[in-house]
Amino acid sequence: MFNQLFKTKSLTAILHDGDEPEHQLKKTLTAFDLMMLGIGAIIGTGIFAIVGTAAAGGADHLGAGPGVMISFIITAIACAFCALCYSEFASMVPISGSAYTYSYATLGELVAWIIGWDLMIEYAIGNVAVAISWAAYFHQLLEGLGVALPAWIAVDYRSAHQAANLAASGAQLSPDLKFAFEAWQSHPTVFGIPVIYNFLASSIVMLITWVLVLGIKESARVNNVMVILKVVILLFFIIVGGMYVKPENWTPFLPNGFQGVWTAASLIFFAFIGFDAISTAAEECKDPARDMPRGILGSLLICTLIYVATAGVLTGIIPWNQLGVADPLAAALAYLKLDWAAGIVSFGAVVAMTAVLLVFQMGQPRIFFSMSRDGLLPKKFSEVHPKYKTPHITTIWTGVLVAAFAGIANINEMVELTNIGTLFAFVLVCVGILILRKTDPDRPRKFRTPFVPLVPILGIGMCFYLMLGLPWITWVRFGLWLLLGVVVYFLYGYRKSKLRA
Repeated sequence: MFNQLFKTKSLTAILHDGDEPEHQLKKTLTAFDLMMLGIGAIIGTGIFAIVGTAAAGGADHLGAGPGVMISFIITAIACAFCALCYSEFASMVPISGSAYTYSYATLGELVAWIIGWDLMIEYAIGNVAVAISWAAYFHQLLEGLGVALPAWIAVDYRSAHQAANLAASGAQLSPDLKFAFEAWQSHPTVFGIPVIYNFLASSIVMLITWVLVLGIKESARVNNVMVILKVVILLFFIIVGGMYVKPENWTPFLPNGFQGVWTAASLIFFAFIGFDAISTAAEECKDPARDMPRGILGSLLICTLIYVATAGVLTGIIPWNQLGVADPLAAALAYLKLDWAAGIVSFGAVVAMTAVLLVFQMGQPRIFFSMSRDGLLPKKFSEVHPKYKTPHITTIWTGVLVAAFAGIANINEMVELTNIGTLFAFVLVCVGILILRKTDPDRPRKFRTPFVPLVPILGIGMCFYLMLGLPWITWVRFGLWLLLGVVVYFLYGYRKSKLRA
């Protein structure tokens, strides 16, 4: 039984499954599309929201202060090592399963299942966090335009209840909790049950799901427009904010020492999640061997440069300890009395997070699609729409689940769980490169990870280093999630596996 659990699927068999006509996806994406998908996935909640918490700190972690710029660089280096490993796999195995498929070829079926289950944390749960942040920014944007929407349609019940308890105790409420308390005070009731549900977050997820069902090329075009908009708006923030930078705001540069920088790096890892989502579109790429590495590495480099510049300007125009808000970029411009500019940045945040939702919501169904093709999930999940040539069933199911949880979940818990799940996936991809270089050294590789085994080992080490900076409760939740996944595997996947059959 042990040998069966860790039996690997040959790369030849994996590539053959992708060529079956009834399971074939439409190949339309270019290197430019892939790079734009990567930028679309990376630039979002991390830079428009999480950067403030990383700099200022919170109740459960130390802030990096202006040193958040170093945090971005540390995280980017860790991601670069992993991106090089992803690039080799994506060019060699152009299949939509991403780390799940790579693990199946190198570490065996049980590990592949675990990583497929784990990737739900990155894409589905990560999208829950993005949808919640999108709803908050969208509500603020509408308020700035004079459109009044009730607070109870943009807040989850737990946050509203927590805010009410804190207010009753006389505690000082943050801007986010004040908004949640407003929802608690104004919510309607149905048969005595409070109606507080993040309808805005759920609605944007379902709209994105509809776009994705229509086709990958159509989705890529929508994404390209949004990427151009949000990059222009971030450059606008850098240029306008750069005129008001005061170097004294960068002193002290490390107010909480390197501990604050390390903890912040673990948190803002969320800002870099997305370059790996490109690999889920490998099966829909015209020339994956050439274009996948360009898309992955190019998007990571561009976003890193933008992030460091944004963090530098942000901490230079407002004291770092005032950044612990949901919209730090807009808050910084409002601090300068540039309300018109803050409104533009708020619009950019809404566009940025919409693009992230699109790419992440594209990635998760394609992983389910690959798992179904291997028999580990119901056969229905690997059906392709006869007209649009998209995995429509998994796309719709993912949309419904993400929309439901986005209405009730808490953003901080979602971010931390997303980070640890993604870092774990990155570790397994790096391990996979080490194994495949030994077990299948002669297979053609149009892109080769340089300096093996050094690069994969550094990727593994830095990912574990960032994981150790996360709260212990996140480790507990992650362990319970993986345990649930193992139970589901033995109840269904183990018995239905095509490889075992």
